[in-house]
Amino acid sequence: MGKRIKKLKKIRIHHEGTDTLIFGLMFIVAIGIILWRSFESHLPFYCFISVFGIIYLIILNFFQCPKRIFDEKDETEGIVVAPADGRIVVVQEVEEDKYFHEKRIMVSIFMSLFNVHANWFPVDGKVKLVHHKNGAYHKAWLPKASEENEMADIIITTADGQDILCRQIAGAMARRIVTYAKEGEDCFIDEHLGFIKFGSRVDLYLPLNTEINVKLHQKTTGNQTIIGRLSSVS
Repeated sequence: MGKRIKKLKKIRIHHEGTDTLIFGLMFIVAIGIILWRSFESHLPFYCFISVFGIIYLIILNFFQCPKRIFDEKDETEGIVVAPADGRIVVVQEVEEDKYFHEKRIMVSIFMSLFNVHANWFPVDGKVKLVHHKNGAYHKAWLPKASEENEMADIIITTADGQDILCRQIAGAMARRIVTYAKEGEDCFIDEHLGFIKFGSRVDLYLPLNTEINVKLHQKTTGNQTIIGRLSSVS
Protein backbone atom coordinates (compact mmCIF):
# COMPACT_ATOMS: atom_id res chain seq x y z
CA MET A 1 0.00 0.00 0.00
CA GLY A 2 3.03 2.24 0.05
CA LYS A 3 4.64 4.13 2.88
CA ARG A 4 2.62 6.21 5.31
CA ILE A 5 3.92 9.76 5.48
CA LYS A 6 4.52 11.06 9.00
CA LYS A 7 3.44 14.59 9.85
CA LEU A 8 4.08 16.75 12.88
CA LYS A 9 1.33 16.89 15.48
CA LYS A 10 -0.44 20.21 15.64
CA ILE A 11 -3.87 21.66 16.31
CA ARG A 12 -5.57 23.91 13.80
CA ILE A 13 -9.08 25.02 12.90
CA HIS A 14 -10.85 22.92 10.28
CA HIS A 15 -11.63 24.76 7.06
CA GLU A 16 -15.24 23.54 7.31
CA GLY A 17 -15.70 25.96 10.20
CA THR A 18 -14.05 29.07 8.71
CA ASP A 19 -17.26 30.83 7.62
CA THR A 20 -19.15 29.91 10.78
CA LEU A 21 -16.41 31.21 13.05
CA ILE A 22 -15.80 34.42 11.10
CA PHE A 23 -19.49 35.37 10.87
CA GLY A 24 -20.07 34.29 14.46
CA LEU A 25 -17.29 36.55 15.70
CA MET A 26 -18.60 39.44 13.58
CA PHE A 27 -22.08 38.95 15.10
CA ILE A 28 -20.74 38.95 18.67
CA VAL A 29 -18.61 42.05 18.09
CA ALA A 30 -21.45 43.95 16.36
CA ILE A 31 -24.05 43.19 19.03
CA GLY A 32 -21.50 43.85 21.76
CA ILE A 33 -20.79 47.34 20.37
CA ILE A 34 -24.52 48.09 20.11
CA LEU A 35 -25.16 47.00 23.70
CA TRP A 36 -22.16 48.96 25.00
CA ARG A 37 -23.32 52.16 23.34
CA SER A 38 -27.07 51.74 23.91
CA PHE A 39 -27.24 51.27 27.67
CA GLU A 40 -25.88 53.45 30.44
CA SER A 41 -25.34 50.30 32.48
CA HIS A 42 -22.91 47.86 30.88
CA LEU A 43 -24.62 44.87 32.50
CA PRO A 44 -26.41 43.81 29.25
CA PHE A 45 -23.06 43.94 27.43
CA TYR A 46 -21.29 41.78 30.01
CA CYS A 47 -24.16 39.26 30.12
CA PHE A 48 -24.20 38.98 26.32
CA ILE A 49 -20.42 38.61 26.04
CA SER A 50 -20.35 36.00 28.82
CA VAL A 51 -23.06 33.81 27.30
CA PHE A 52 -22.09 34.10 23.64
CA GLY A 53 -18.39 34.01 24.44
CA ILE A 54 -18.85 30.57 26.02
CA ILE A 55 -20.94 29.40 23.05
CA TYR A 56 -18.27 30.65 20.66
CA LEU A 57 -15.54 28.76 22.54
CA ILE A 58 -17.60 25.55 22.37
CA ILE A 59 -18.02 25.97 18.61
CA LEU A 60 -14.31 26.79 18.30
CA ASN A 61 -13.49 23.50 20.04
CA PHE A 62 -15.96 21.68 17.78
CA PHE A 63 -14.14 22.90 14.67
CA GLN A 64 -10.68 21.89 15.85
CA CYS A 65 -8.74 20.00 13.21
CA PRO A 66 -6.09 18.05 15.12
CA LYS A 67 -3.29 16.41 13.15
CA ARG A 68 -2.74 13.16 15.01
CA ILE A 69 -0.17 10.45 14.43
CA PHE A 70 -1.04 6.89 15.39
CA ASP A 71 2.07 5.52 17.06
CA GLU A 72 2.05 1.80 17.83
CA LYS A 73 5.62 0.92 16.86
CA ASP A 74 4.67 2.15 13.37
CA GLU A 75 2.67 -1.06 12.85
CA THR A 76 -0.86 -0.56 11.47
CA GLU A 77 -1.51 -3.86 9.71
CA GLY A 78 -4.71 -5.32 11.11
CA ILE A 79 -5.28 -2.35 13.42
CA VAL A 80 -8.69 -0.62 13.49
CA VAL A 81 -8.54 2.82 15.10
CA ALA A 82 -11.41 5.04 16.23
CA PRO A 83 -12.63 7.17 13.32
CA ALA A 84 -13.87 9.87 15.70
CA ASP A 85 -13.69 11.44 19.14
CA GLY A 86 -16.67 10.52 21.28
CA ARG A 87 -18.22 7.72 23.30
CA ILE A 88 -18.97 4.10 22.42
CA VAL A 89 -22.76 3.64 22.35
CA VAL A 90 -23.01 0.27 20.56
CA VAL A 91 -20.86 -2.86 20.49
CA GLN A 92 -22.93 -5.73 19.16
CA GLU A 93 -23.32 -8.38 16.50
CA VAL A 94 -25.75 -7.33 13.77
CA GLU A 95 -26.95 -8.55 10.39
CA GLU A 96 -25.49 -6.24 7.74
CA ASP A 97 -27.69 -6.85 4.69
CA LYS A 98 -27.00 -3.75 2.62
CA TYR A 99 -23.49 -4.61 1.40
CA PHE A 100 -22.08 -7.72 3.04
CA HIS A 101 -25.25 -9.80 3.63
CA GLU A 102 -23.73 -11.41 6.67
CA LYS A 103 -23.30 -10.85 10.39
CA ARG A 104 -20.83 -8.18 11.44
CA ILE A 105 -19.66 -6.58 14.67
CA MET A 106 -21.06 -3.06 14.83
CA VAL A 107 -19.17 -0.47 16.88
CA SER A 108 -20.79 2.97 17.10
CA ILE A 109 -19.24 6.20 18.35
CA PHE A 110 -21.50 9.10 19.35
CA MET A 111 -20.02 12.59 19.01
CA SER A 112 -21.52 15.30 21.20
CA LEU A 113 -21.37 19.01 20.54
CA PHE A 114 -18.26 19.16 22.74
CA ASN A 115 -16.24 16.70 20.65
CA VAL A 116 -13.95 17.44 17.72
CA HIS A 117 -15.96 16.41 14.66
CA ALA A 118 -13.20 15.58 12.19
CA ASN A 119 -13.29 11.92 11.11
CA TRP A 120 -10.30 9.66 10.38
CA PHE A 121 -9.84 6.55 8.26
CA PRO A 122 -10.09 3.57 10.65
CA VAL A 123 -7.75 1.32 8.63
CA ASP A 124 -5.06 1.44 5.96
CA GLY A 125 -6.35 0.26 2.60
CA LYS A 126 -8.10 1.32 -0.60
CA VAL A 127 -11.50 3.03 -0.81
CA LYS A 128 -13.83 0.59 -2.54
CA LEU A 129 -17.12 2.49 -2.31
CA VAL A 130 -18.46 5.90 -1.26
CA HIS A 131 -22.24 6.32 -1.13
CA HIS A 132 -24.29 9.21 0.28
CA LYS A 133 -27.93 8.76 1.27
CA ASN A 134 -30.39 11.49 2.24
CA GLY A 135 -32.60 10.76 5.22
CA ALA A 136 -34.05 11.85 8.54
CA TYR A 137 -32.34 13.57 11.48
CA HIS A 138 -33.13 11.41 14.50
CA LYS A 139 -30.99 11.79 17.60
CA ALA A 140 -27.71 10.14 16.68
CA TRP A 141 -27.56 7.77 19.67
CA LEU A 142 -30.90 6.11 18.78
CA PRO A 143 -30.66 2.68 17.05
CA LYS A 144 -32.86 3.77 14.12
CA ALA A 145 -30.36 6.53 13.29
CA SER A 146 -28.12 3.87 11.71
CA GLU A 147 -30.83 3.05 9.16
CA GLU A 148 -33.01 6.15 8.72
CA ASN A 149 -30.77 9.21 9.11
CA GLU A 150 -28.80 10.98 6.41
CA MET A 151 -25.53 9.08 6.05
CA ALA A 152 -22.43 8.44 4.00
CA ASP A 153 -21.06 4.92 3.63
CA ILE A 154 -17.37 4.29 2.97
CA ILE A 155 -16.14 0.75 2.34
CA ILE A 156 -12.37 0.25 2.67
CA THR A 157 -10.54 -2.85 1.48
CA THR A 158 -7.45 -3.70 3.53
CA ALA A 159 -4.21 -5.02 2.05
CA ASP A 160 -5.26 -8.61 2.79
CA GLY A 161 -8.66 -8.18 1.12
CA GLN A 162 -10.97 -7.56 4.08
CA ASP A 163 -13.79 -5.04 3.61
CA ILE A 164 -14.56 -2.58 6.42
CA LEU A 165 -17.65 -0.35 6.38
CA CYS A 166 -17.39 3.08 8.01
CA ARG A 167 -20.69 4.98 8.15
CA GLN A 168 -20.97 8.71 8.87
CA ILE A 169 -24.42 9.50 10.30
CA ALA A 170 -26.07 12.89 10.74
CA GLY A 171 -27.73 13.63 14.09
CA ALA A 172 -30.62 15.79 15.26
CA MET A 173 -28.47 18.92 14.97
CA ALA A 174 -26.18 17.83 12.14
CA ARG A 175 -27.20 19.09 8.74
CA ARG A 176 -24.09 18.44 6.71
CA ILE A 177 -21.92 15.40 6.21
CA VAL A 178 -18.64 16.00 4.39
CA THR A 179 -16.74 13.01 2.98
CA TYR A 180 -13.24 13.36 1.56
CA ALA A 181 -12.83 9.67 0.68
CA LYS A 182 -12.76 8.96 -3.06
CA GLU A 183 -13.40 5.59 -4.66
CA GLY A 184 -10.24 3.92 -5.91
CA GLU A 185 -7.84 5.97 -3.80
CA ASP A 186 -5.44 4.57 -1.22
CA CYS A 187 -6.22 5.66 2.31
CA PHE A 188 -4.25 5.54 5.53
CA ILE A 189 -4.69 5.85 9.26
CA ASP A 190 -3.69 9.46 10.20
CA GLU A 191 -5.66 10.91 7.25
CA HIS A 192 -9.01 12.66 7.55
CA LEU A 193 -11.93 10.74 6.10
CA GLY A 194 -14.40 13.60 6.45
CA PHE A 195 -16.25 15.92 8.80
CA ILE A 196 -19.77 16.05 10.28
CA LYS A 197 -21.17 19.35 11.48
CA PHE A 198 -22.60 19.22 15.03
CA GLY A 199 -23.87 16.23 17.06
CA SER A 200 -23.57 13.01 15.09
CA ARG A 201 -22.28 9.43 14.96
CA VAL A 202 -19.88 7.10 13.16
CA ASP A 203 -20.51 3.34 12.84
CA LEU A 204 -17.99 0.63 12.01
CA TYR A 205 -19.00 -2.79 10.65
CA LEU A 206 -16.17 -5.25 11.27
CA PRO A 207 -15.72 -8.97 10.52
CA LEU A 208 -17.00 -11.29 13.26
CA ASN A 209 -13.51 -12.59 14.02
CA THR A 210 -12.22 -9.09 14.86
CA GLU A 211 -10.66 -8.82 18.32
CA ILE A 212 -12.59 -5.91 19.90
CA ASN A 213 -10.61 -3.72 22.33
CA VAL A 214 -13.32 -1.27 23.46
CA LYS A 215 -16.31 -1.43 25.78
CA LEU A 216 -19.72 0.24 25.92
CA HIS A 217 -19.61 3.86 27.18
CA GLN A 218 -15.83 4.06 26.72
CA LYS A 219 -14.50 7.39 25.48
CA THR A 220 -12.57 7.37 22.24
CA THR A 221 -9.97 9.62 20.65
CA GLY A 222 -9.99 9.68 16.88
CA ASN A 223 -6.95 8.05 15.26
CA GLN A 224 -5.61 7.07 18.71
CA THR A 225 -7.98 4.63 20.41
CA ILE A 226 -7.63 1.07 19.10
CA ILE A 227 -11.12 -0.25 18.37
CA GLY A 228 -9.86 -3.74 17.49
CA ARG A 229 -7.54 -5.96 15.54
CA LEU A 230 -8.53 -7.78 12.39
CA SER A 231 -7.71 -11.48 12.17
CA SER A 232 -5.41 -12.42 9.31
CA VAL A 233 -7.04 -13.94 6.25
CA SER A 234 -5.55 -17.38 5.64
